[in-house]
Amino acid sequence: MAEASPRFLSLDVFRGMTICFMIIVNNPGGPSFWPLNHAHWNGFTPTDLVFPSFLFAVGNAMSFTMKKFAQMSNAAVLGKIFKRTLLIFLIGYLMYWFPFFEVHNGHWSLSPISDTRIMGVLQRIALCYCFASLMVHYLSKTTVIVVSILLLIGYWIILLVFGDHADPLGMLTNAGTYIDKAIFGDLHLYHGEHDVNGNPLAFDPEGLLSTMTSIVNVVIGYYAGKFIQEKGKTYETVARLMIFGAVFVFIAICWDSFFPLNKKLWTSSFVMVTTGIDLLLIALLIYIVEILKWNKGNWTNFFTVVGKNPLFVYIVSEILLTILGWIVIAGKGVPDLWKSLFQDVAPGKWGSLFFAISFMLVCWLVGYILDRRKIYIRV
Repeated sequence: MAEASPRFLSLDVFRGMTICFMIIVNNPGGPSFWPLNHAHWNGFTPTDLVFPSFLFAVGNAMSFTMKKFAQMSNAAVLGKIFKRTLLIFLIGYLMYWFPFFEVHNGHWSLSPISDTRIMGVLQRIALCYCFASLMVHYLSKTTVIVVSILLLIGYWIILLVFGDHADPLGMLTNAGTYIDKAIFGDLHLYHGEHDVNGNPLAFDPEGLLSTMTSIVNVVIGYYAGKFIQEKGKTYETVARLMIFGAVFVFIAICWDSFFPLNKKLWTSSFVMVTTGIDLLLIALLIYIVEILKWNKGNWTNFFTVVGKNPLFVYIVSEILLTILGWIVIAGKGVPDLWKSLFQDVAPGKWGSLFFAISFMLVCWLVGYILDRRKIYIRV
């Protein structure tokens, strides 16, 4: 994700806030308070907003970087889009395969690639960036809107028609799961969900089919960023963003009765509610940061430090605990000792929260060091 223009501090703050919250909810020190957990299936929690907001921020950044495409040849544009897509996808795949080696009875061996997850967070970001970039560069705005609507409605129809007729929106009986199993096989899917007996299930919340609706999160983020650049830091900008945000949330609430809010299926109603909330949040940040200038003490710097290296800081957050786990003290890895420390101070959910915040601050420190040295890692 490229860095946004400093003229729009609110967008940098939004991006940094998204990454910080993502690290907190992804790395609890134990059982968490309900706002820090994903909805089990249908429904919505604040945590469910994190990943869609990341995609929305990708779209925001695209509205700045894609201006250069107008002066580039067709081959150069396609080369840039596909190169970035493949690189982000590969990083995501390697991150799930990491640390690549395992030890059995003192013998090192290569971790089997046969059961490595293929899809995932960065992989979805890569695919959404690819298709959204192609759409907004080669199609008119009206056509992009029509295609986006078709993606949302088409996904709904596909699930209803090609899923199990008794339960087309079930975890293992929806069309997306059928496609993922047919293409990747059970071993290459996510196994973080469990049945009533605690057995892991092969179901990927970042599967192929549901990627078609998540593209719309990036598209709306793109046009929001473009609109903000065109209209500037004005009350009109805030008002129109809030109107669109409220309309999207209203559509989501109405649609929820027929096509439930569901992050793990990335339903069309889920797209509408998350983009609606993101538009409202962006409007609020523009009002606070850009218009009222409520930046005394430079509190925004805390978030912009992360927002300038978002992908790198996220990758650090995903692999750091694994690396620290290699360091064993008194028979325990550093992450276990770290979590135990907070549980001794504040047992239960508070200790879990304090650990998550402390880990986020460690990752923030990485971003801070890079920012002080003017190092910005772009993919």
